Amino acid sequence: MQVAKWGNSLAVRLPAELVRELGLREGDEVSLHAAAGGFAVRREARPEEVLAGLRRFRGRLAAGDRLSRDDANGR
Repeated sequence: MQVAKWGNSLAVRLPAELVRELGLREGDEVSLHAAAGGFAVRREARPEEVLAGLRRFRGRLAAGDRLSRDDANGR
């Protein structure tokens, strides 16, 4: 991959194989992390994926796992 100038920033063009493997589409957020011998690319969760995950747990917290306003604000 080549680093290229894009306006006032730098950009990297991802190979099509990597795009398919990560399931990327235009507008997705990715994060780059240093890894042994280079870097790792990870796709961040899309808003609809985050909402779907939250809906699965709606109202299903065990009594011991519920948050208490008093405990959260305790000093």
